[in-house]
Amino acid sequence: MDLGVRWKLHGDGRTPAPGAVVRPDERLSWPRTAGLGAQHVVAMFGASFVAPVLMGLDPNLAIMMSGVATMVFLLATRGRVPSYLGCSLSFVGVAAVIRADGGSSATVTGAVFVVGGALFLVGLAVRKFGARIIHAAMPPVVTGAVVMLIGFNLAPVTASTYWPQDQWTALFVMLFTGLSVVCLRGFWSRIAIFLGLIFGYVLSWAQDRIFGQIHSADASGKVTDHWRLDLSGVGRADWIGLPDFHGPSFEWSAILVALPVVIALIAENAGHVKAVGEMTGDNLDDKLGTAISADGVGSMLSTAVGGPPNTTYSENIGVMAATRVYSTAAYWAAAGFALLFGLCPKFGAVVAAVPGGVLGGITVILYGMIGLLGAQIWLNAKVDLRNPLNLVPAAAGIIIGVGNVSMEFTDTFSLSGIALGTVVVITGYHALRAFAPAHLKTQEPLLDEGTSSYDPGGSEEDQRAKS
Repeated sequence: MDLGVRWKLHGDGRTPAPGAVVRPDERLSWPRTAGLGAQHVVAMFGASFVAPVLMGLDPNLAIMMSGVATMVFLLATRGRVPSYLGCSLSFVGVAAVIRADGGSSATVTGAVFVVGGALFLVGLAVRKFGARIIHAAMPPVVTGAVVMLIGFNLAPVTASTYWPQDQWTALFVMLFTGLSVVCLRGFWSRIAIFLGLIFGYVLSWAQDRIFGQIHSADASGKVTDHWRLDLSGVGRADWIGLPDFHGPSFEWSAILVALPVVIALIAENAGHVKAVGEMTGDNLDDKLGTAISADGVGSMLSTAVGGPPNTTYSENIGVMAATRVYSTAAYWAAAGFALLFGLCPKFGAVVAAVPGGVLGGITVILYGMIGLLGAQIWLNAKVDLRNPLNLVPAAAGIIIGVGNVSMEFTDTFSLSGIALGTVVVITGYHALRAFAPAHLKTQEPLLDEGTSSYDPGGSEEDQRAKS
């Protein structure tokens, strides 16, 4: 059985020839491959470490399980889809809602475990019936609206939790991170979040030395005098050791809050498979279902031991685009480095010490970017918001999600925020479509955001272009 773990040496093993690319089944020399693997780890550092901190989970365990999930993904796709699976930011809002309702870390990971299982089943369905079922159940207007409300639902977390801890540091980190994203080029722009973290660390350290302690809310919300950057935990941490493991706990209320994120993960995976296919020149449609299922399995493995969920990372797509090296050997090297970092508690303690003001500045951009990915799905699919069939369910669901509107059905069961908004978007769209007049049900694009072609011949527009 070909597991995609054998690679041909590309050229002399040093650098690709002008205009050439290193394909997934090729590699450069092992030292260069290891260097590329380290670069992939750095690329996912920022978001992959910020996410578990925001979710209240162990960053050491997060990085370790990201390596495990990446290995599972590469084996499942037989080395045809180069990808790194890092901690998914789509679940940050879910974790915040669950914890606000009194949920523990076990409750968070239990809810996300179920989402991973649902994603696995969706992948199996796509493998059996084809990618058309994604569009049938979740057309772009629905997918975009759900992704948007998930991102914008996070706004109160930044406004009430992180930003007040140190507003000036938050402001400067926001400006620096924004400039890094816009002004830097190539690889450096892909690690803008990581650079923002480093800038925030240095700025907080300098302010502590110059101005002393700050009088503001700490991480618990209590207003007190405290250091912006507290590294006391780093000194107590060991250099080598296992991260903290815990089992999941399953509660229906938390599971219902988390399930809508399945839609965002499907969009992320579909987009990743399409992007990789376009860069490598391979038609990877047959691997879409496998990629989605592998993502689900990786998330289930991670959350089963107390880690966060994982998903494909666009930062690493950027590294491939910049280097033109698509070798899966580099991703195996990256996964190996991730496992080693996960065994260093001192490293995790440094990450866990991220000042609240720094998180405030980063999350302003990060959460907004998550929400606007929904708008990007609409743009890519040319969703017409002048059509009330699209406009009404999307508008209602987004306001419910962003405003955290609650609906009580019984004394013990209610839906609110992300969960209720998603239900309104999905059921509202399909219910309205069933009763809408024919002129409002014009044919939408058959391709959901992030998928290649469902039919060998492509769309009618493609056929006309060819002729």
